[in-house]
Amino acid sequence: MVATTAQQPFTTARIPAGSWTFAVRVWLATILALFVSFWLQLEAPFTAAVTVAILAEPTRGQALDKAAFRLTGTIVGVAASIAITGLFSQTRDLILAASAVWLGLCVFASKLLDGNRAYAAVLSGYTVANIAIQQIDNPQNVFDASVERGAAIAVGIISIAVVNVLLSAPDRQSRLAVQLATIHRRVRDYASVAYRGEGDSATFLALVRDIVGLRPDVASVALESSSGTVVSAAARSATVSLIAELQAARALTASHTDLEPDASAWKMRELLRRDDHVCQDLLALRSVKWPSRSQRAPLYRSFRIAADTAVRAALWFAIASTLFVWAGWSAASASLYLVATVAALGVTTPNPRDFAAIALVGAPVAVLLAGILEFVVLDGADAFPTLAIALAPFAIGAALLLPSQNPVWSGLGRINLIAIPTILAPSNPQSYNPEAFLFTSLFIVAAPAVLLAAQMLIPPVSNEKQRSQLLAEVRGELGPDNKNSETPEEATFRDASRIGQFLSADGAQDNRAVAELLSCFDRSAMIRLCSTKLTQFADGPLAPLARQAREAIGTRDTAALRAVARVLRANASHKDAIEAETAECLVLTSDMIDRNSGPNSSREAT
Repeated sequence: MVATTAQQPFTTARIPAGSWTFAVRVWLATILALFVSFWLQLEAPFTAAVTVAILAEPTRGQALDKAAFRLTGTIVGVAASIAITGLFSQTRDLILAASAVWLGLCVFASKLLDGNRAYAAVLSGYTVANIAIQQIDNPQNVFDASVERGAAIAVGIISIAVVNVLLSAPDRQSRLAVQLATIHRRVRDYASVAYRGEGDSATFLALVRDIVGLRPDVASVALESSSGTVVSAAARSATVSLIAELQAARALTASHTDLEPDASAWKMRELLRRDDHVCQDLLALRSVKWPSRSQRAPLYRSFRIAADTAVRAALWFAIASTLFVWAGWSAASASLYLVATVAALGVTTPNPRDFAAIALVGAPVAVLLAGILEFVVLDGADAFPTLAIALAPFAIGAALLLPSQNPVWSGLGRINLIAIPTILAPSNPQSYNPEAFLFTSLFIVAAPAVLLAAQMLIPPVSNEKQRSQLLAEVRGELGPDNKNSETPEEATFRDASRIGQFLSADGAQDNRAVAELLSCFDRSAMIRLCSTKLTQFADGPLAPLARQAREAIGTRDTAALRAVARVLRANASHKDAIEAETAECLVLTSDMIDRNSGPNSSREAT
């Protein structure tokens, strides 16, 4: 036996070298964005720097993917701003009300998406607050402001893309392949333990969370290279196949131990078949080839939770708007923009209130750092090289916090990376106005405070309510019908993504709910698999028997399912015939239904 030790990454000041190079890339991209903005004489150069801060991601694919969706979200938001301003010109209250409704609609869309797609949806919402509300007293300037914002965002996107290419930012593809191979080994280990009857739910849930959590990363590699689309397709198929294999491994311990040897043998053959599919997909990923079975990775969407969250986000913005209007602060549009931004981005996190609290803590820190930068470090200097050097410790320091696994430190890093150039508002020449600085700082700090107050009045959707809703929806979906035209593997991945959402709502602490959710997951997977196998008899002499089996699945008549299984076995020419395979699947399904239906369920010998 040869002992090996993992190679430790090179560190400086206990920070990995990769984090340092990432932070330096962010700083250089920020300087490049400001330089080009000054050269083009854009009205708001800081918007380009903010774009760089938002797109700051460790890998090239993640940055490009986020950039594409940022551009898309901005275009949609700009169009909505022009439409709202055109419809309600010179009518402040109606513009604010329309902005609240639009924000709610965008939040609703974001809750039905994930990753950068969800970000693009909320960006479309708070872009209206940035353009339409900022120009609420000058609606004729909305179009010009939209063009300026679009130009600045384009400069920021190009800047970070150029820096990433010139400094060889790492790709996500190689690391993703390693992650999927590692997860495959863990799934195999779980299957070995499950075969001995020792599988536990905690390990299963951890694997589900890790596999489903790769879905946004799988989508991001599509833009890394010319072969990115192929790599993304292979990785996506691998994740779907991994969930299918994991479900087959769980089935080894999910049924009674007194099953016939044929049914137990079928479970093992099914596990090996799915393991082979994973191996094929991983080989396609390493070889950069199209997978033999290109599969989708559908995301579970709870429209009820999305609608509830959207209404609350719209009400938070409406409360903040009412407060600022009542206070008579004519220059409060900046605060309203930040309220919309923090509220919208917060709903894409597991806990919106915690996100607002981090923003409340980060805002004064950003104000302090921006004040030091402007009035102590720069102190009247207007040369661009001086600005570039002065920004280095602030930009690099904030960027070093972004890769942190601690959400508080990561959040503070992102907030400071965005807020410092926003407060400083670099211009040519730079204006050093303490009164304007204090006034801007006041509204920046007030925004998260007002949002937290609104969330105290109307709390976000609680974790308990989300878990209850997800459980109610899974109970109503048990059945053989597949209305989404998904393969059994794709549908199982969708159910796994629902488990991931349940865990994000602190579901791991609710043992009873977890047990019910996993029970429904097992039954749904087996029922779909049986339904798919039964479709192969739709046009043959066994079609009436297949219809009888479908009806029995719908009514949970386990005795009828076993009777159909006996007939199918009698018609099987050998043990690997489709009739025999379907019979064993029906036996396992009936066993699973009995196990989850209580002591009054029928159970006959097969």
